[in-house]
Amino acid sequence: MLRFVLTLCVAAAGTVARAEVNIQQITSPEGINAWVVEEPSIPFTALEIRMRGGASLDEDGKRGAVNLMTALIEEGSGDMDAQAFQRELDALAASFSFRVFDDTMSISARFLTENQDAALALLKQALTQPRFDQDAIDRVRAQVISGIASDEKNPNRIAGAYFDGAAFAGHPYATSIDGTVESVGALSQADLFAAHRNTLTRDQIFVSAVGDISADEIGPILDDLLGDLPAEGPPAVGDVDFGLAGGVTVIDYDTPQSVALFGHAGIERDDDDFFAAYILNSILGGSGFESRLMNEVREERGLTYGIRSYLVPKFHAEMWIGQVASANATIAEAIEVTRDVWTGLATDGVTEEELAVTKTYLTGEYPLRFDGNAEIAEIMVGMQMIGLPPEYVVNRNDYIEAVTIDDVNRVAATYLRPDDLHFVVVGKPVGLESTD
Repeated sequence: MLRFVLTLCVAAAGTVARAEVNIQQITSPEGINAWVVEEPSIPFTALEIRMRGGASLDEDGKRGAVNLMTALIEEGSGDMDAQAFQRELDALAASFSFRVFDDTMSISARFLTENQDAALALLKQALTQPRFDQDAIDRVRAQVISGIASDEKNPNRIAGAYFDGAAFAGHPYATSIDGTVESVGALSQADLFAAHRNTLTRDQIFVSAVGDISADEIGPILDDLLGDLPAEGPPAVGDVDFGLAGGVTVIDYDTPQSVALFGHAGIERDDDDFFAAYILNSILGGSGFESRLMNEVREERGLTYGIRSYLVPKFHAEMWIGQVASANATIAEAIEVTRDVWTGLATDGVTEEELAVTKTYLTGEYPLRFDGNAEIAEIMVGMQMIGLPPEYVVNRNDYIEAVTIDDVNRVAATYLRPDDLHFVVVGKPVGLESTD
């Protein structure tokens, strides 16, 4: 068993609060790795389980199967139908959450110490003995299809669907994890059992637990909870290059305000320059009202209520993207100013003052993320998935502080590519036409 103690210091109202988080790395008798933080002061535990693969494991022609399967896990298992399962969960004062994303499936469990055994038994039943009753399938399928139909009328969703489809053609990233009305409508009970078998496998598991639970007991607990899942799943999907060239795509839609999703290829999370890029993105559009995009597009010109930029390092592709909405008559100007800001940073870089302010913000807000068992558990399991060691939480702010202005400006010149920006605009923009 490996132990790592981190001390978080939080300055507030002229004082410094210190909190220690003792991360213990354990391996269960059956080989399941986990990070554990023992916190017995409150009789409550947060358990986080993630499995790599997620919706990218949808089989050909079955898009949306993993998403629908995930939504049905709490709709009955073992000898309990959906109503009986929910009654038992409520009686235990426990909560389970099952979510799926492009590359991952997450399972969150929260339970009281006095009900730990019963809550874990119920969770095991949900994970290993799903029923997928036809009445539950029909009901949840209808909800999913209703959501898909709603998305088809949502300008932001329309922009995202086109952007992803053009950027990642032929890859699961190109389509929504929800699937289409047709693909979801055609899913059978057998498809859902297959999705369950492919997605919930022991070889892709990452686990963290925080609360009134000991490192000594967590190993046998995990073996019992997860040991009956299949040992291995199907091969992971391959990487994909960002395939959308610079330009503008206008999608005509009757609305008084146009929305735009824009971006180009990004940077990998494990790249040596990632921290410099992270700081740069905060200055560009990631730090709210302090960012250049917000200042130039909103504060100086009043073209939008908000504009943001994001680094998106997925498991199989990377993007640097942003979003903005503006009136049809002003969206063209908002796009022009956005390009200018992108170009200015790529050409001239950031200032010493911008760098100092951003470092202060990023290092100051980081300890505030560790404000509860559930939050710490989510952070730890996320770190495991991207290969970060426990000591990262102590060293992270040092990594931020070590970034120099030369680092940031070199990254800006290398990774900000204004000519490669592609804007997908949904609305009736004035003075703006598609270039493709």
